[in-house]
Amino acid sequence: MSKVTIVIPHTDESFERYYELRWRVLRKPFHRPRGSEQDEYDQVGEHRMLVNEEGRAIGVGRIHFNSPDEAQIRFMAIDPDYQGTGQGVALIYALESAALAQGAKRTIINCRDNTLGFYQRCGYVLKEEANTVKNPMAEHQLVKVLNNKNYIVYRPDWCDALQKIWHSDIPISKAMGIRIYQYTGRTLELRAPLARNINVHHTMFAGSIYTLATLAGWGMLHLHMQELKVNGDIVLAEANIEYKLPIAEHARAVSNLVDVEGNFDNLLEGRNARLTLSVALYDGDDFAAMFTGRYVVKAPR
Repeated sequence: MSKVTIVIPHTDESFERYYELRWRVLRKPFHRPRGSEQDEYDQVGEHRMLVNEEGRAIGVGRIHFNSPDEAQIRFMAIDPDYQGTGQGVALIYALESAALAQGAKRTIINCRDNTLGFYQRCGYVLKEEANTVKNPMAEHQLVKVLNNKNYIVYRPDWCDALQKIWHSDIPISKAMGIRIYQYTGRTLELRAPLARNINVHHTMFAGSIYTLATLAGWGMLHLHMQELKVNGDIVLAEANIEYKLPIAEHARAVSNLVDVEGNFDNLLEGRNARLTLSVALYDGDDFAAMFTGRYVVKAPR
């Protein structure tokens, strides 16, 4: 699948693509006319659009403010060809980041039954439940508190629990300051401060880079197992790391689900599962190292 970029539409041509996707996904299936995909808040709202490498709009969304503290997300739409690939989470993150930048302390969303689970996985809490038995098109209202700029956008409760496990069972992770920066369901990013992991060359200690990468791979498998509702103990069996550049400022470890080789089918049959995945390490945006880990997930006995 091609690379996807988040942009702010600002030209007539970009808004034409933006509104076309809005209408095609949110209005056309319900036989709503052209023009119904726009409202009076479009002139004062913040718009975000996901585009692929060909420039085609594959996701759109908007926020507007109901009060200085409250932003509302509306007209969220993902092209059907890209649904289930994590693009909805990326769009939510972009919209919530825009709301935070303008001082919002919470965001609200109205949604129907078919998207309720998605927003709840993104940390939204049901505020007003609609009676969808009498009216299947009725909308629930959900709310999310935006408490800082580094919040986890997807499965925040799972990520909080995982980080507590690390800090309790692997004390060095706490001493190193390793924290989960973001999880999207498809990508997991960890970060660690240089000050706690510095060597005599004033760059990040190689052992710290290795530990950061190991936990990024371990964490991706752990969270994905929760998504699949399977259990097992994860251990690192073998690993290799290639260092390209020293990390001198901002250490980041990024693991992508698409890079996982193997599956968890053996666990369902009471046998161990073996999986291989890569973790990319960065100094800010600069690629610094590549870690390849082979993990064994031990089936419950």
